[in-house]
Amino acid sequence: MALRARALYDFRSENPGEISLREHEVLSLCSEQDIEGWLEGVNSRGDRGLFPASYVQVIRGPEPGPAGDGGAGAPARYANVPPGGFEPLPAAPPASFKPSQQTPPPSTFQPPGAGFPYGGGALQPSPQQLYGGGGGYQASQGSDDDWDDEWDDTSTVADEPGALGSGAYPDFDGSSSGAGGAAGRYRLSTRSDLSLGSRRSTAPTHHPQHHPSGAKSSATVSRNLNRFSTFVKSGGEAFVLGEASGFVKDGDKLCVVLGPYGPEWQENPYPFQCTIDDPTKQTKFKGMKSYISYKLVPTHTQVPVHRRYKHFDWLYARLAEKFPVISVPHLPEKQATGRFEEDFISKRRKGLIWWMNHMASHPVLAQCDVFQHFLTCPSSTDEKAWKQGKRKAEKDEMVGANFFLTLSTPPAAALDLQEVESKIDGFKSFTKKMDDSALQLNHTANEFARKQVTGFKKEYQKVGQSFRGLSQAFELDQQAFSAGLNQAIAFTGDAYDAIGELFADQPRQDLDPVMDLLALYQGHLANFPDIIHVQKGALTKVKESRRHVEEGKMEVQKADGIQDRCNTISFATLAEIHHFHQIRVRDFKSQMQHFLQQQIIFFQKVTQKLEEALHKYDSV
Repeated sequence: MALRARALYDFRSENPGEISLREHEVLSLCSEQDIEGWLEGVNSRGDRGLFPASYVQVIRGPEPGPAGDGGAGAPARYANVPPGGFEPLPAAPPASFKPSQQTPPPSTFQPPGAGFPYGGGALQPSPQQLYGGGGGYQASQGSDDDWDDEWDDTSTVADEPGALGSGAYPDFDGSSSGAGGAAGRYRLSTRSDLSLGSRRSTAPTHHPQHHPSGAKSSATVSRNLNRFSTFVKSGGEAFVLGEASGFVKDGDKLCVVLGPYGPEWQENPYPFQCTIDDPTKQTKFKGMKSYISYKLVPTHTQVPVHRRYKHFDWLYARLAEKFPVISVPHLPEKQATGRFEEDFISKRRKGLIWWMNHMASHPVLAQCDVFQHFLTCPSSTDEKAWKQGKRKAEKDEMVGANFFLTLSTPPAAALDLQEVESKIDGFKSFTKKMDDSALQLNHTANEFARKQVTGFKKEYQKVGQSFRGLSQAFELDQQAFSAGLNQAIAFTGDAYDAIGELFADQPRQDLDPVMDLLALYQGHLANFPDIIHVQKGALTKVKESRRHVEEGKMEVQKADGIQDRCNTISFATLAEIHHFHQIRVRDFKSQMQHFLQQQIIFFQKVTQKLEEALHKYDSV
């Protein structure tokens, strides 16, 4: 018998992976065992996902049908429909609805099918969870770049006494400063007197709360029930609710300014580029371990450093964890076999060049300490400095909720929440359409390239072979005056063979670069749902606080603080959207120009081959 449960209260989903419930609704359960206070099941509308276990009652026996339902012969498709139909979901849960203390901590989450007591894969991980957005990145295992060398050394100089203890903050040069009174550092806090810890530990009731006249500020902005959402894991919720507190150095401030088109990141005053060349196969452990090393040369230092793919992988993980409202470009995919083949190495290098180009172009990512450490520290000659910078990045305090403290926004600028929401919704629709179009173009380009490499080449060679067959037939005539014609026809056949080879080689010149660019931007587009989710979560908290103010349950100052912190996240999100559009126009303009130039060169080569064949007939 399938496991079932009846909803005791309405529940409105606000995060990916959740489903909404209606009171009295009957659900199908995937398992009776809850995971940290959550169950997974399917509601009457066919949606599958998580919901609070305290909001439902498991049905132990057969569910009796309502009176007048036709008895046992009633169709099963109506079994979940309550008498009288469904009531519409409220715009927001009542103020008395508070999440229970059973909400699971983020660190205990296991996706369905990977540790849940029941199987299945109802909740598919998002691209951000797979590749690192929102701090959910996990470095993949079993690749060519396993962590088996000096990067696994747990005893490093960064762990020396005093390096990170007692409130000290080490710098890459080995110096450290105390927590209090240090030059260029100041304490920021968003803590308020919001009593966020006073949560109801029982399921909500439908009876209104009667607040005494002196309890004006007793209401609090509720926490998200889904503790696995990006808004929660990124620290956005804690920041908006006023729980962030930490020291921010001047160099850690990320400035958003108002440009001609709205909020944008402050430009990097010292722009640079970085080349990636000379992929070389290296060995270690007396030849037992092999890997590819790439030479990086930043233009602002002109000092080459050598990095393996796993070093890029580590850097990506750190950046994706630290910057929840910035789209960190995805790295080229890993490959289990053929890692040392020339084509794969060439393709990976091109992907890394695109990645580095986007990193160096971003005003924030290009200047962050961990990226500069990656570009400038020669790990092969100064292992101590390399490890110190690596451990410092891994113990960075300005992550999670504290990251948002580093955002510096225009002081006198106010954002209209409706206008912000409209812009975000418009960008969300844009990214969805662009993602669909990029996927279609990538499929079309890949299919066309396949035809050129195999089909077109084969067809042109068939034409060339046919012309040579005709020439061989004419040679049987053995007339002296026909020798020139025979040679010209044979040359025409060779020309068509050469044209077939040109078709086979051409995708490397024009279509492959287009597909490489599309792959990079598909990674960007996969990042934005989580970025938008953080901003949307902040807007939800603002709306809830405003409702409490209108009901006389919250002081205006508290609600204003929530809105100010939401504005900070909105400024950063709009700045990142502006940067995305800037680089998109730059990249696609450059790539389309390159594509058309290569197409022109290709057809000029084809024309040249045909003209050479044509001139062979002049002397016949």
